[in-house]
Amino acid sequence: MNTVPATVEIPGYLAGTWKADPVHSEVAFIVRHLMISKTRGRFTGYDVTIVTSEDPLGSSVTATIDLASIDTGNELRDNHLRSADYLEIEKYPTMSYRSTGVRQSGDGWAVDGELTLHGVTRQVPLAVEVNGFGPDQWGGQRAGFSATAEIKRSDFGIDISIPMEAGGVVVADKVSISLEIQAVLQK
Repeated sequence: MNTVPATVEIPGYLAGTWKADPVHSEVAFIVRHLMISKTRGRFTGYDVTIVTSEDPLGSSVTATIDLASIDTGNELRDNHLRSADYLEIEKYPTMSYRSTGVRQSGDGWAVDGELTLHGVTRQVPLAVEVNGFGPDQWGGQRAGFSATAEIKRSDFGIDISIPMEAGGVVVADKVSISLEIQAVLQK
């Protein structure tokens, strides 16, 4: 008896090398602020390459994110996040992700991989939804992916902790990451 689960069918699936379209993609994060609300931000400079294999389980992803491109909608906050208190972009200008494996997870997918941030590399799995594959209006092919993960800043040596008088901290340690990637098949 075969105990290996069959790979989920992905309609329109195409093997190939794909690059994220920066006009239709987003690399974003959410972090709790003052223990009462959430601050959202994104990185506008990144390079994401996805290689889909004939067998989806053999696929891979690499990404490099320009940390100076952080945008939370507040220049003062963005400059503080770029400083040595947080991202220290003068010393660590980028963060990167390199997948180490793809697996099915429930009715979706998981990409196992290594995130390097602030000079520290940690295993960070991504929960991935394959949104679809299809043609675009310019005769090319597109693929869409959504992914989420959670990290702790302190795991990457970003451990500034400004305590609040009533308890808690100004900026939470846990950071939620969300990726919306529309990728273009490379010729």
